[in-house]
Amino acid sequence: MDKAVNSKPSRTRSSSETTYQSADDRAAQGRALRDSVPRPSQAGWKPAEKRVDPVQILIESNEGRLPGLIPVRFGRMSASPFAFYRGAAALMAADLATTPTSGIRVQACGDAHLMNFGGFATPERNVIFDINDLDETLPAPFEWDLKRLAASVEIAAEHLAFPPSEGARMVSGLVREYRERMRDYASMRALDVWYDRIDLQKYEDRSGDPAVMAEARKRIAQRIDDARRKTVPEHLYPKLVSDAGTLPRIKDDPPLIFHPTEDMAPGLASGYAEAIDAYRESLPEHIRTLFDRYSFIDMAIKVVGVGSVGTMCGVGLFMAGNNDPLFLQVKEARTSVLEPYAGKSRHPNHGQRVIAGQRIMQAASDVFLGWTRGGNGRDFYIRQLRDMKMSVIIDDLDAGLLRQYARMCAHALARAHARSGDAAMIAGYLGSGQTFDDAITEFATDYSAQNRRDYRAFVRAIREGRIEATIEV
Repeated sequence: MDKAVNSKPSRTRSSSETTYQSADDRAAQGRALRDSVPRPSQAGWKPAEKRVDPVQILIESNEGRLPGLIPVRFGRMSASPFAFYRGAAALMAADLATTPTSGIRVQACGDAHLMNFGGFATPERNVIFDINDLDETLPAPFEWDLKRLAASVEIAAEHLAFPPSEGARMVSGLVREYRERMRDYASMRALDVWYDRIDLQKYEDRSGDPAVMAEARKRIAQRIDDARRKTVPEHLYPKLVSDAGTLPRIKDDPPLIFHPTEDMAPGLASGYAEAIDAYRESLPEHIRTLFDRYSFIDMAIKVVGVGSVGTMCGVGLFMAGNNDPLFLQVKEARTSVLEPYAGKSRHPNHGQRVIAGQRIMQAASDVFLGWTRGGNGRDFYIRQLRDMKMSVIIDDLDAGLLRQYARMCAHALARAHARSGDAAMIAGYLGSGQTFDDAITEFATDYSAQNRRDYRAFVRAIREGRIEATIEV
């Protein structure tokens, strides 16, 4: 395993302790790293001789999940190699830890696949494109995020039955976009990097096909309109809530939405008062003033995504008055899949770890972002439900649009890494040619093949009864 990966995370330095170095000096340091970790060494993928059984890693990742939902998780993962990849972050983290790294660390997403990027509303009600799922975030080598994103593009291209050459072209374009964006960020002032954001309504791709970009803008406008319509209380409230009783109540729709028992969710009898109070304390003071206008009404478990299935995720209903609801998504924050390989989180609460990572990596974050700990000892982070959150529908993309979308993700990832890492050093290591692009493209191709092998082993384990999977209709 790479020495840099095993090293303990460095202590956060104050500005008075930071030694000034010019961007040119830091870029030169990045170029010097090529001597110890040549960029071609990042190419390809070969499993370790004693690689752990992938099915066993997935079984172990179920520890602490709700037993009744584990078959749902595996059922969703069994849908395709792409769905399997989405739910197998723990498996890839173990694999990435065996690959060469430059030693340049950033605040990493930890699960940077295509479906964990998308649009959402800022507090100013603009719609931006960014990483939108950071459950696994932790300081780690920058290459790990880029390799996971690149492999997801290759796997998505195969899922859509595009020719192999098309998938390789998409990955190469993605890595080039990351490299060129990082070079841009390396030359920008620190505050300009921090304030930079990708405005979906104004997005332009300098290297994209004009016809594809026109189609992308048309689809983006449609999705923004749909998201606005679905976020307003008039749409969301009747869909999720029943007014049949004395107080509104979230509708049960088992096994995907249901009310927990006291054993499952200690604190139910008190209306989760302690956990809500702790969440309130995690909010900035001015947001507490807003939050205090709302009263807790109801809470239910709500199954979401693929990788999160089986964790304690729910939706809370708060009301400030008639026709004035606030829906908060409550997501369990577990130990990051990167932690065994990149070092432990410095935060005492994994919800706090996720929130800190979001605020570092995202250009703007939800005003209700906060964390708490439940009576069962589980850590949680909390944000608004939906709030114009948009994710791409992969099956609706043709080759041109997937290529365009991959570049958007690469841009967002470079921007996020530039906020927490040393953009000049990363740019210096990457260089201006295609050497690094070719290396990561080869890795993505090889790891896509590994993902297919692991998926077949997973499906075989279901067929043989080693694990149980529920296929949703």
